Amino acid sequence: MENIISVKNLSQRYGRGRQIYDGLSFDVPKGSILGLLGKNGTGKTTTINILMGFLRPQAGECKIFGEDITAMKPHTRTRIALLLEGHVQYSFMTIAQIEKFYSRFYPRWNRDAYYGLMDKLKVSPGQKISSMSNGQRSQVALGLILAQNADLLVLDDFSLGLDPGYRRLFADYLREFVKAEGKTVFMTSHIIQDLERLVDDCIILDYGKILTHQPVVSLMKNLRRYTIILPSGKQLPENIEGIYSPWQTSGTTEFHSFLAPDDVRNTLEREGISAGNLRGDRVASLEDAFIGLTGRY
Repeated sequence: MENIISVKNLSQRYGRGRQIYDGLSFDVPKGSILGLLGKNGTGKTTTINILMGFLRPQAGECKIFGEDITAMKPHTRTRIALLLEGHVQYSFMTIAQIEKFYSRFYPRWNRDAYYGLMDKLKVSPGQKISSMSNGQRSQVALGLILAQNADLLVLDDFSLGLDPGYRRLFADYLREFVKAEGKTVFMTSHIIQDLERLVDDCIILDYGKILTHQPVVSLMKNLRRYTIILPSGKQLPENIEGIYSPWQTSGTTEFHSFLAPDDVRNTLEREGISAGNLRGDRVASLEDAFIGLTGRY
């Protein structure tokens, strides 16, 4: 399958000491919706800035549509639509005026994509953006992104400022639009629930590395939340392979793992821990999976 984005061995640091990541590699196949998840400071926006050519990588290779991002042709850039903030400038304009204004800059403009979203918002073409709520303004910005008719949509924290209803509305509209038009999406969001119903694949970043990169369906199927009651004063050793983010509360230790229950028992017993009261269940949501892999704090 053709990869629209290809990142190989990307390394980036700020200043002399802070390593953002080292050897980061991933691909985004054509027609997929990929969500990049991570806590604050793990490099989500840095990755987008590198992909868009705003920040030069210190090591590694990044390609979009097969072209190196440091030498991308102007025509290739027209195939990319970027959203860094969920709000619209020119708020003195109306819904219709801002669409007409933006359309002059994009030869592949698809006004139906814009007005389709505006219809769902139930706003009239003559309504001024200044009279709209922050959530509605964000939807106007997202509608203008879709109307660019780009082959690749890059959305950084698209749900910023949206209430749950608007987030659900846009997530459903975006997925339907992308699949119908054969677009590719690379996106981040601090609202993990939005991505569970929207993305095909997800990358979960920890500080300096990728914890997992797989389809959401596989992640939800294979990741388990385990609990075990350890003897008083006993704790799980740190850095047990295959065990993520152990957390102890009220005498019960909780952790997450992709390992099957029998494999977890064997792993614990090799560490000298009796696993007779081990319990395991599949995670209930993508947010639970995210916290289980990255830790609560």
